Formats: sequence, C-alpha cells, structure tokens
Amino acid sequence: MWVGESEKNIKALFDAYRQKVKTSLITPILLFNEADAIIGKRQEGAERAVDKMENSIQNIILQEMETLDGILIATTNLAQNMDKAFERRFLYKIRFDKPTIEARTAIWREMLPTLDMDDAKKLAERYDFSGGQIENIARHYAIDSILHGNTIPTAENLASHCDSERINQSSSNKRIGFTF
Repeated sequence: MWVGESEKNIKALFDAYRQKVKTSLITPILLFNEADAIIGKRQEGAERAVDKMENSIQNIILQEMETLDGILIATTNLAQNMDKAFERRFLYKIRFDKPTIEARTAIWREMLPTLDMDDAKKLAERYDFSGGQIENIARHYAIDSILHGNTIPTAENLASHCDSERINQSSSNKRIGFTF
C-alpha cells in the first residue's frame, strides 16, 4: 500500500517465523505458495519504482533465507521464472509430474465415487489431467447436477466438462505440477 511497507512486512514475517521456531517443540514450516510471484527473476537495471521495490523485496528474502533456522518450502508452477539466486538456496527441488493413467483413474473414482470404474479408466486414458484439473471437473459436474438433475456421472456426460477444462488449460498456457 505504501512505499516501503512491503519490505517491512516481509521482514516482520521472517521475524515472526523465527519467534515461532524458538517457541515450538517441532519446527514449523514457512510455506510460500505460488512463490514465483515473489521470487521471480530480478530486474536488471531497474528504473521504475515498482521494479526497484520488487528487487528490494527479493533481496530481503534472499538475505533471510541465508540465515533461516527452520524449514522454508516454496511451490510454483512456473519454475522457469525463478531467479537463479533463489534456486541455489533450496536444498531440495522436487518435480511433481502429472499422474499416471492408473493414478488418474483412482482420482476420478475418489472425486466422483459413483463413477463406474470403466468410465473412470476411459476418462483417465482420454484426458491427461492433473489431480487439480480432475477436481475442477468434478466440481463443475456437481454444480451441473444440482442445477440440472444429472446425478450419475458417466464418461459421456463428463466429456464436455473435460473438453472445457482442456480448452481453458491451453488458452491460459499455464504449466502445472512443479514444486520447489
């Protein structure tokens, strides 16, 4: 909101975390979800105030990471946008690929328990979705079931939701499934 407040807030976050570490029997985890928003590539020769502020925030986080006595986990779907200085500071980098056909079949059955096993397998084979995408489809289907009375899911009546999810995925050009 005000110039300099973001930097103070980031510093306060790490101070509060350090305090939690001191008072906890088990080390708490500091989680940065969608971390690419704050640990992206820094701007070289930043001229604009916003770019300078972002660089300043990133520098504070880098300094805090150097002295962190705890556990920091950062997740991102855009690993390629991460600044190399941050990447070097993460001891472990774990890539999560999309689930296998067998795992997708199980996810379909978990999200829609009344879905026939054969239909779940058809959907898993036809659509290379992540678990989150399958969950989105199940939610859309649940809303449609409430609005239109479709109560038993089948591969046929889920196909339009699947096709819609695939269109949305390709149009946004998002990558999914990576955690750092």
